[in-house]
Amino acid sequence: MLPAAVRKEYTIAVLPGDGIGPEVTAVALRVLRAVAKAHNFGLVLIEYAVGGEALDRYDEPLPKETLRACKAADAVLLGAIGGPRWDHETGARRCETALLGLRKSLDVYANLRPVQVFEGLADRSPLGMDRVSGADILLVRELTGGIYFGTPRGQKAVGGLRTGTNTMTYREDEVARIARTAFTWARRRRSRVTSVDKANVLEVSQLWRTVVAEVHAAEFPELALDHLYVDNAAMQLILRPRAFDVILTGNLFGDILSDLAATLPGSLGLLPSASVGASVGLFEPVHGSAPDLAGQGRANPMGAVLSAAMMLESLGEGVAAQRIRNGVAACLQEGVATADLGGTASTSTVGEAIIAFTAGLTTAKSQ
Repeated sequence: MLPAAVRKEYTIAVLPGDGIGPEVTAVALRVLRAVAKAHNFGLVLIEYAVGGEALDRYDEPLPKETLRACKAADAVLLGAIGGPRWDHETGARRCETALLGLRKSLDVYANLRPVQVFEGLADRSPLGMDRVSGADILLVRELTGGIYFGTPRGQKAVGGLRTGTNTMTYREDEVARIARTAFTWARRRRSRVTSVDKANVLEVSQLWRTVVAEVHAAEFPELALDHLYVDNAAMQLILRPRAFDVILTGNLFGDILSDLAATLPGSLGLLPSASVGASVGLFEPVHGSAPDLAGQGRANPMGAVLSAAMMLESLGEGVAAQRIRNGVAACLQEGVATADLGGTASTSTVGEAIIAFTAGLTTAKSQ
């Protein structure tokens, strides 16, 4: 039975993972506990092994216990997976298969990656303040289809030569459901979707473009829709980032474009993501495990903290989620930042400052 002051309780499967994953996740959990207390909801936060840590402990990157817990939770919060220690592994033992397996098992077919240039950070972007100031983009990437999952795949000898094969495949229902996700989010934003493909040379992209246009005409005709080839989209993302609202694309192109978009705010450490679709969402910062930073207290935890905010919003705790985002924005405005953003604050110091700002305190000092 919940305490009288707690109106609701959420069970979160926490997967800190490898490299800087445990450090940034620890900060996100501290922020979550603070806002949960302030907004009178409960959190049951239980940690499970995944990736390289799971390989070391259980001899597999995605243990059955971890997967069961994720399926039974209200949401999953992930840190990062992999590192050089496990790069020699092959096939199902590769750390990355844990992430792909989680996405497939949870049926989280839509990856949402907001890219926003916070006030006060535009001058730190390598692209220049005039170009990126005010940029606010949502990338919607199809996550469980395309070339990462298509068959046939593998390596074999053909005519005495080693040959690698991967297959890019999309069904019309897979395209239609991710298109609906993008259009639905565009309705909440600035009402424009840019669909990215390679329809001039790929049949799979020709199907993609056709189905996206059909969904638009039948269900979302009031919204603006345009189409770009992926090479042009990459160029325009750098040249005219403010021209984009929602970018819709497939698994491979979305993987590349979302990391390219990280140049806008100037650091991968700022970017959160949500993978949604079925009942349990998966939330993780965009950055990798960065093993060269692990254990040094230099990792930027803001991507993990903002991922936690996206998680709360998906659970219906939108006010608490906005409180976290406001705390991060205040932290940046006051110059409390890690080295990747030109600051000198440690991972832990940034977390403490975010908590202070979310509590409405004015005692956090610039670092």
